[in-house]
Amino acid sequence: MRVIPRNTITKASNYAVLLIAGGLVAGPGIASADAAKDLQVAGRALTFLENGPTGRATLGVVFDPSKPNSVAEKNAVMAAIGGGYSAGAVTLVGKPVEAGSVGGVAGVNALYVTEGVNYAAVGSAAKGKKLVTIGSDPACVRSGACVMGVTTEPKVEITVNRAAAASVGAAFKAAFRMMIKEI
Repeated sequence: MRVIPRNTITKASNYAVLLIAGGLVAGPGIASADAAKDLQVAGRALTFLENGPTGRATLGVVFDPSKPNSVAEKNAVMAAIGGGYSAGAVTLVGKPVEAGSVGGVAGVNALYVTEGVNYAAVGSAAKGKKLVTIGSDPACVRSGACVMGVTTEPKVEITVNRAAAASVGAAFKAAFRMMIKEI
């Protein structure tokens, strides 16, 4: 039988604890978004829409109740909005919307699509209602389901899907188009 020195076991245990703790802090879905930062950028971006919302505007926060990461992102966005989130000339108020209910949603000016929902179904329903869709998952923008993608980590990036924007009649001011990536 091989004897392992006690300090080796202690060091290994400490590393294991650090790795596990690191995984809990930066686990799946957590490291991808800071809801308050993403919301701030998304809100400001909405003010660059030609004929975009001003004053109080309702942002539908689309989530899939069967997906914990989607529910967690919805909760984080709703918490960041609180009773109203001012971003430039618009004050956003939130309205939770289950992904399966997007086709019947009323009273919203735009949709924030959480990670993990069925992007194709949500995008199709939003296009039918001519609603701008915003998400933090680049896959949503690449798929054409989201008009705009916002990421704030490690740096602020705004990506607009031209075809998706055209399909909902969204046109952005020239000054904004110089600051974004279009696909």
